[in-house]
Amino acid sequence: MRIRTVLAGAAALLVGATVLAAWPSTADRGGPRWAVDDDSRADYGVCRGTDPGCYHDWETAFKTDGVDRVLVYSATGVSRHAHLGPRLAPGMNPPLTDAHVAQQAMRRWGTEHGLSVDWTEDVLQLDSPGKLLGYDAVVFLSNSRDILDDAAQTSLMQYVRAGGGFVAVHNTLGAEYHWPYFQGLLGGAAFYDHGPSRNGRVEKTSRRDVSVADLPKRFVLKDEFYNLAPFPTGVRILAEVDPDTLEGGGKGFNGHPGHPDQHPVTWCQYYDGGRAWVTSLGHEVALWRDGDGNGDADEQARLFKSHVVNGLLSTMGKKAFCRA
Repeated sequence: MRIRTVLAGAAALLVGATVLAAWPSTADRGGPRWAVDDDSRADYGVCRGTDPGCYHDWETAFKTDGVDRVLVYSATGVSRHAHLGPRLAPGMNPPLTDAHVAQQAMRRWGTEHGLSVDWTEDVLQLDSPGKLLGYDAVVFLSNSRDILDDAAQTSLMQYVRAGGGFVAVHNTLGAEYHWPYFQGLLGGAAFYDHGPSRNGRVEKTSRRDVSVADLPKRFVLKDEFYNLAPFPTGVRILAEVDPDTLEGGGKGFNGHPGHPDQHPVTWCQYYDGGRAWVTSLGHEVALWRDGDGNGDADEQARLFKSHVVNGLLSTMGKKAFCRA
């Protein structure tokens, strides 16, 4: 009896150790619910980083159908940015109004470059791989918190693994905190907090990547600059904001956790067979309007449009991706 009891106890300890080993590390978890001071590189069980060898160059449907398609997914769980307008009706390509500034911009910009653009906030439109594999890129646009169910998560994973393109804009860094795979797709980074929307000087950290190639080396942009914790790891940082230039001060973002001397705003990586381009920029409604003048707001909108459009095109494989 004593032997059986000891063996049972040992087995229980082994099972417990296995469960603990399977639980993601702090760096895997991401988001403000967890400790935010561990930026150690996590591999998320996939090939990720700046090595093109992590990309799956398979003959997936979107590479062979002769049509350049993009899906814009703007579902939100809690907070909702003004540039998204009111929640969209269910289904694919529901009616858009003038208030849906960002969705209208993505459709307009795509059309200008010969892309076929669909849009939705209906998670059922993402619930099987077949629904995504016809798209050259999927744009997650200012999402917040939980915006995917189990079926959609599986579908997105299979899409990325088939060589899909993933673009994340602005508040998507505050989505799916509890899904480690998605946090890895974002570069291991997550939104922690931000100061007021204000002007700051954005600086390019890449010379050749197409998403920044047409931008000045330094330029002023008004945005809701994010404090990130954890910090992105294993990615190529393409642009960052100088915290010393933020209107009203902001060095260290009021002492909150993060990296007071470095605040990346855009980065890229290969992830689990696919391509991922992430930017925290895009808060101001004015950035999504093309403008019709020569003022500062119009110039900022022009630069932002160039940044997003070329990031999207590179993620689709229509231009070189993630260059230093």
